[in-house]
Amino acid sequence: MIQIILVTLLAISILLGILMVAIWKRRKPEEEKEIDYQAFFAMGISSVGVGVVLTVTINAGFLGFVGLGIIYMILGLSKRDKWKKKQ
Repeated sequence: MIQIILVTLLAISILLGILMVAIWKRRKPEEEKEIDYQAFFAMGISSVGVGVVLTVTINAGFLGFVGLGIIYMILGLSKRDKWKKKQ
């Protein structure tokens, strides 16, 4: 019986925490952030590398990392004109 009460209190406190964060986020004015496409390209290179290594060493289930990396690389390269210039 005590375990049910503790679990219920924990669930209520988690829900209240999520609600408080949602209210706090809505009050802050959000400025529009620019997407860093160069970071997508770098993440793509990393994901392809990790995916190849894991696919070869463990099993073919990690081909998803390779696919994700290729998608990130394509996204980053397609928006190459919006990359931030190093100063």
